[in-house]
Amino acid sequence: VSSKNTRLLMDTAPRIRDIYENIDGLINVDDTLPLPGIEWQLQVDRSEAAKFGADVTLVGESIRLITNGLRLGTYRPDDSEDEIDIVVRYPENYRTVRQLDEIRIETQGGLVPISNFVYREPIQTVAEVKRTDSKRTVTFTAGVQPGILSGDKVKEIKAEIETLNLDRSIDVTFKGEELDAEESSNFLFTAFSISMFLMAMILLAEFNSFYSVALILSSVILSTIGVFLGLLITGSPFILTMSGVGIIALAGIVVNNNIVLLDTFFRFRKTAPTTFDAVLRTGVERLRPVFLTTATTVLGLIPMAMQIGVDFFNRTIEFGSPALQFWRHLATSIVFGLIFATVLTLVFTPAALMAQERVLNWYKGLRENKNNNQTPLPISPAE
Repeated sequence: VSSKNTRLLMDTAPRIRDIYENIDGLINVDDTLPLPGIEWQLQVDRSEAAKFGADVTLVGESIRLITNGLRLGTYRPDDSEDEIDIVVRYPENYRTVRQLDEIRIETQGGLVPISNFVYREPIQTVAEVKRTDSKRTVTFTAGVQPGILSGDKVKEIKAEIETLNLDRSIDVTFKGEELDAEESSNFLFTAFSISMFLMAMILLAEFNSFYSVALILSSVILSTIGVFLGLLITGSPFILTMSGVGIIALAGIVVNNNIVLLDTFFRFRKTAPTTFDAVLRTGVERLRPVFLTTATTVLGLIPMAMQIGVDFFNRTIEFGSPALQFWRHLATSIVFGLIFATVLTLVFTPAALMAQERVLNWYKGLRENKNNNQTPLPISPAE
């Protein structure tokens, strides 16, 4: 939480702290608010001090006699290589807060009470001052209890902060896991967009057909439905890093299956009597290769998805180790996404090819009927 108005920030920060305290599931709540206590601040009226022939420097040196002392010089003992400061200050019984009002300073006009032009006021103790982009900043931190998603708690905190109707000069920024998740999502979105663009360029150069490119890429996008269904079935959360990487890896497998299917269809269409025969023959010829690709990939990833690992060196079988838990989300995304994508490849892609043929035939029929219904204009005998 940051603002250029320090007073407004300090009035608002405790209200946000109360939000953290009242939300269940948060632990280790902490902040950088000033600690309880006060410190005395001395304000010098310069114009009034000038009337007595005093200035800020003279006032500061006089006050040091009560606080840390006035440094006069240094001294190095014979048995030491380090210098020692020579400091002078009042006796201990004169070094009190009350003495700040009673001290007299030496001016050209004699001794003058410092209270004539110096005003003492209490302010809250500040142990550490943090600024970001020239704005005073207060940081709130908290953890979550085991089994609770931090993203859900961030949503609750945001909803509660909106009810406070904060002043426009106060900025609230979420960092920590929220910032990491945002950066990861931006990176994965960029990576997925670039990969889709590159695949589109390669497919366009290979098939020379925008419809074929759109058909393959739509299969990639629809395959993400299987990923979310798999996470829903297994009760696993969507982890941006590993689940997102799994979707990008899944795209390559889905594209490969569709390329094999389309390439076979285009070859059969040259010799088949009808498009339907070419689609049917393509499905029969490529059913086993597509199933084998899916089966080998799924069977290879199932142990990882079930958090089962084999240590060949120690001849042991591990289950649920931290490393396997890390890779489980990637394996689960690919397994369920690939199973769903295989059905799309064998059903959706042939159906889309037939739909294209029927739409083209329907359009050709409309053009032929339009040309047949056109009658020549009557010509007069004189013409």
